[in-house]
Amino acid sequence: MKKVSVLVLLFSVVVFSPAQAQNKKTVDTALAMPEVIVTATRDRQEIRKTPANVTVITAADITKTGATTVIEALDKLESIQFRTYSGNASQALIDMRGFGGDNPYGKTLIMLDGRRLNRTDMASINWLQIPVNTIERIEIVRGPGSVLYGDAAIGGTINIITKKGKGEPQFNISGLAGSYGLHNERLGVTGATGKWTYAVTGENNFGSGYRERSQYSSQGGSFDFGYSANDLLNVSLGGSFNKSDYQMPGALTRAQMEQDRRQYQPAIPLYFMKAHDNDDGSDKYTNISLGIKSFWGAWGQLEVNLLYGKKDLQMNMVSWFSYNYSDTQADTYGLTPKYILDKEIFGFPNKVVIGLDYYREPYKKDIFSNRERTAKLSAADFIRESSGFYIRDEFRITKNLIFNAGFRLEQTNIKGSNIDSAAPANNFSNEKSYSANAYEAGLTWLWGQKSKVFTKYATVYRIPFIDEVASFSGFGGVFLTDLEKEKGTSWEFGTEFYPINDLKIGLTFFRTDMEDEVEYIYNPLTFTGRNRNTGKTRHNGAEASFSFLWPQYLKIYGNYTYHLATFEDGADNKKDMPLVPRQMVNAGLEIYLPFNLTLKPEIRYVADAFLSGDNDNNTEKLQSYTLLNCYLYYKPTWAKAALTAFIGADNIADVKYSSFGIDYAQYGMVNFYYPMPGRLFKGGISFEF
Repeated sequence: MKKVSVLVLLFSVVVFSPAQAQNKKTVDTALAMPEVIVTATRDRQEIRKTPANVTVITAADITKTGATTVIEALDKLESIQFRTYSGNASQALIDMRGFGGDNPYGKTLIMLDGRRLNRTDMASINWLQIPVNTIERIEIVRGPGSVLYGDAAIGGTINIITKKGKGEPQFNISGLAGSYGLHNERLGVTGATGKWTYAVTGENNFGSGYRERSQYSSQGGSFDFGYSANDLLNVSLGGSFNKSDYQMPGALTRAQMEQDRRQYQPAIPLYFMKAHDNDDGSDKYTNISLGIKSFWGAWGQLEVNLLYGKKDLQMNMVSWFSYNYSDTQADTYGLTPKYILDKEIFGFPNKVVIGLDYYREPYKKDIFSNRERTAKLSAADFIRESSGFYIRDEFRITKNLIFNAGFRLEQTNIKGSNIDSAAPANNFSNEKSYSANAYEAGLTWLWGQKSKVFTKYATVYRIPFIDEVASFSGFGGVFLTDLEKEKGTSWEFGTEFYPINDLKIGLTFFRTDMEDEVEYIYNPLTFTGRNRNTGKTRHNGAEASFSFLWPQYLKIYGNYTYHLATFEDGADNKKDMPLVPRQMVNAGLEIYLPFNLTLKPEIRYVADAFLSGDNDNNTEKLQSYTLLNCYLYYKPTWAKAALTAFIGADNIADVKYSSFGIDYAQYGMVNFYYPMPGRLFKGGISFEF
């Protein structure tokens, strides 16, 4: 890491000197974040008044990074790490605040315009379903959000907000190309006329992949139409569509990586493993939302959102020995009304948000014996239904001291059946109901012009996934009526302060204790296992960030994350949880050169971590890695048009690393890894008019 840091510093000194900054330009910086967010309180709120560590990524920020996926925009933030089986974004797993481990699903809530994208089964969302040119901004709120959002909001909440129309028509056309067959084309228009607003976008994203059989393609688009009937009523209709196809190359041993780290997993007869020469998947997504806002003046406002989501997922796992082909249809119907009253109480400002989240989510999975889907082996049919009532109040005790408290009560029911024609013993029909509640309380003290200190205590919970409660994919058939929810408590303390106007420093400490976590308990005597509520873990951590602007010359920014995630009971008590690195560091520079050029070198360091399944910490680790990226941007200033062009590279040093690995040594085998891409060149151009 030291060598790469020195390289960045020397490169910056050679290329840039203050005397070269001849053009006086307006600089977009991380210090100029939007004043308000909606995710932290489910209403417009100044970031400064929010009792949490918050980051906002704007569309302009995404353009600067040359990101082609949401993952590339998020992966450089504190407390966030992604890992992937294929090297592309199709099924990447997110780890937020050290909640990655072997079961990261359902620990971070992902939303699109306030509607949750998390699946009801134990699988990641497909990040390719959200084209980056549809995004207006991404709001990242670290820490618990169970009171406002219920299930899954444990490590944090990410809300992806799409573009809305405003002002005169504005068109955007962009194209990008890079190594490994990467190309990305985008087109969009936004604007308003009279009482109407509109935004329409489309995107094509394709990559051949770093490894053999890691190709992906994604085509999608979105629309948003708004109508302001009068000062009392606003109506909006939005939707997005996407189709993604991807391949899965499988894992490699160290010996295989030394031979050729870009190959797909070959057949290994010694371990009864088939070659991964024909594994792939195809996903189709549809999201529709209808929003109605009614403004009642001094009596507050009412918002009602009707939501619909549809997922058609196809998997072809030829490398498996049975139940290889599956079709999954997962729908979401949602109704989320909320009432907001911002009114003084005895002369003190007070705002209350009261709401209801109702979701009905049918889930069907059919399994076949061939790719053509002519011979069905089994059919599972489930419904997950949840109703959650919440209330959150924010009371301003003094001009600079804000107290907030909230409570949520939720009821969830999972019912379903499985019919396995190949193995009738796997058939079942049953249901399970869950009751959950959460509460929180916090204080925020505002000081100076822009600084704050906050503290927050909260409880959290997670309802088990459908395929944790029920086993229906061919490997046994059972419905666990005794499997209960996970629950925990969280405390955090943080500050964001400005020693001088252009220097921002953030620091947050947190602890989350979880219990009744779902674990798979295997019985070697009977060669069977089942899920049980036996897990107990602790997540201690610290997040630090800084950003300094020297106007017209440069900006320097960075963040540091420390995670200590440990088991807190059983044979592995005090052992580190797998796949959670203790340290992550990100840093970068924006160097403002003459002729509207900006040079942007960045560095990322991720510490080592224990392999998946290595709960007793007794085998080799997933090795640490340091990546260096560098980009050069050209952005001239014109009257009514804007051009942005860039060229650069990720992983300039061509570091050989893996983001995921599995401990098979405990079974008398060798360990397996999923290699990540090497050096990647990219270049692109965007034009707005």
